[in-house]
Amino acid sequence: MSMAAPGISSGLAEIVGPANVVTDPTQLAAYGIGACAPKIAVRPGTNQEVAEIVRLAVAEKLALVPVGARTKLCMNIPPRRYDLALDMTRLDRIVAYDPDDLTLSVEPGISLRKLADVLAEHGQFIPLAVPFLRNATVGGTIASGADSPLRHSYGTARDYTLGMEFVTGDGKIVKSGGRVVKNVSGYDLHKLMIGSLGSLGVLTKINLRTFPAPRELRGLVAYFDSAQSAVELRQSIAKSPLKPLTLEILSPLAAESLSCDRAEQIEPGQLRAYALASGRWTILASFCGAEEVLKRYERGLREVAGTADSVSLGKSAAAVALGRVREFIPIALESSPAAVVVKASVLPARIGELLGDAESIAAESGVRSAAIARGVGLIYFALLPESRQDENRSRAARAVSRLRDACIRRTGNFAIACCPAEWRGSLSKLQTSGAELELMRKLKSVFDPSGVFASNPLASDT
Repeated sequence: MSMAAPGISSGLAEIVGPANVVTDPTQLAAYGIGACAPKIAVRPGTNQEVAEIVRLAVAEKLALVPVGARTKLCMNIPPRRYDLALDMTRLDRIVAYDPDDLTLSVEPGISLRKLADVLAEHGQFIPLAVPFLRNATVGGTIASGADSPLRHSYGTARDYTLGMEFVTGDGKIVKSGGRVVKNVSGYDLHKLMIGSLGSLGVLTKINLRTFPAPRELRGLVAYFDSAQSAVELRQSIAKSPLKPLTLEILSPLAAESLSCDRAEQIEPGQLRAYALASGRWTILASFCGAEEVLKRYERGLREVAGTADSVSLGKSAAAVALGRVREFIPIALESSPAAVVVKASVLPARIGELLGDAESIAAESGVRSAAIARGVGLIYFALLPESRQDENRSRAARAVSRLRDACIRRTGNFAIACCPAEWRGSLSKLQTSGAELELMRKLKSVFDPSGVFASNPLASDT
């Protein structure tokens, strides 16, 4: 599509109004994915407008990318084509909320912060404590499949997303699931949308389960000289009656990065420097409840930790520490001009093995690295090269390749969450292949037969 496309611009303006069509290149740059920026951005206000825009894009053979607050566009592989940005931030209403039934229906453009304020009035919340929280939207969070430290207690978005309405690649409005916790109305097609990054459909409504907000928060930090010792404590906690709200294992550099000035700018608050930046492996456990429950948890955790050095975190410090862990990805991106963040998942029993593999790989590759492991078996590795020079790019690529191989040996899953835009194309080839790639292509052909949703070159041959 040419930048001079008055017919298309006027067609979009007829759907959404001229004020909701953006053609200025300076404004369009904010919608960029890597070096790719759209030719036009459009802001629909209803699901019908979304469907009309998709049908117009199919007719004009345009490549379309749904976006929200654009906090997670760094997670996208730059598409082959990117003609039209579908800005969903005008769809920001709470459609229905029943506090007594713990159910909620929202449009995708509502911000997590706005939603949290509404739920807090009823003593409830949704456990979407995800990176870039201060600006993120519900739709972008669900579509990106962003992870939360709270999954240790509440699971992932798949566990509390009850249903969705979405627009497919042929412009049809589809509903899946429902608005009640117990629902047996057919296939859970909406769960395919979670983590699809807008490549299969455009979310227009999301039904969620809400939860009672946690009571008083506290934390305990324990220190270890090796990853294996920290993992052993994690295993001991898992075998005990204790059920922490969150449980995170931090490498020395990860703990240090969460205590630095950059981290405080991203997630403000007072956090005693020595609480995390001890130069050792760290376990951070948080727990909540009434005062007696908090005391019992702290006693129990200290008993399980045995002779390990430990320090207690009060309500404020525990909240800050948990917020810093939540924001590990943006903190890592600010810690290096060429940060590469890799996400891996293994069985909890193999966390120690993969952390050991990663330590060796990073050291042999000559790249600084930080790691955070969730107690459920999800691990984030941040490779932190000192520059974007070709030598560092090669080192990072070797490290990523070896991390992928190590993850496969441990029968785990592997993905690149973020990396420099100019590195994304080559590094992404290391993460998807074989049967997994073929399944992605089949799903793409069903939900988006015309290929209107701009996808990365790995997702399809067409």
